[in-house]
Amino acid sequence: MENQIQFKIFIVDDDTFCANVYEQHLRNSLYNDITFYDNGNDCIQNLHQNPDIIFLDHNMEDITGFEVLKKIKRYNPNIYVIMVSGQDDIKTAVDALKYGAFDYVIKGNDACSKIIQLIDKVARVKEELRKSNPNIIQRLLSLF
Repeated sequence: MENQIQFKIFIVDDDTFCANVYEQHLRNSLYNDITFYDNGNDCIQNLHQNPDIIFLDHNMEDITGFEVLKKIKRYNPNIYVIMVSGQDDIKTAVDALKYGAFDYVIKGNDACSKIIQLIDKVARVKEELRKSNPNIIQRLLSLF
């Protein structure tokens, strides 16, 4: 983990206990730029902070996870949103992906390890995108 990419991470969950468990696990895994919101509206109002990854609870009181997901994707389609839910329901998972979620995690004993695996997956995807789409300066330099 010494060359680990650091991401700005939002955790959005009205279940404070779950959010604290995820946050502590992330900190133990050496991720430090983590912000917690206990509702979707606060997350939406702080998208200007440009998070890289958002772990978003599906079933919240103030606004549904799907509504928040749609607003996040309208604001910036390049934010990686991972829907987290207590529902082991294929339709919910498919809908999350249809609305632009990067992945879907079911709350449970292995959720923390899956969260770390997904962060690693995001890092690999971002690296592949960077390699396949070099910016204009890199393209110009490659001509010489």
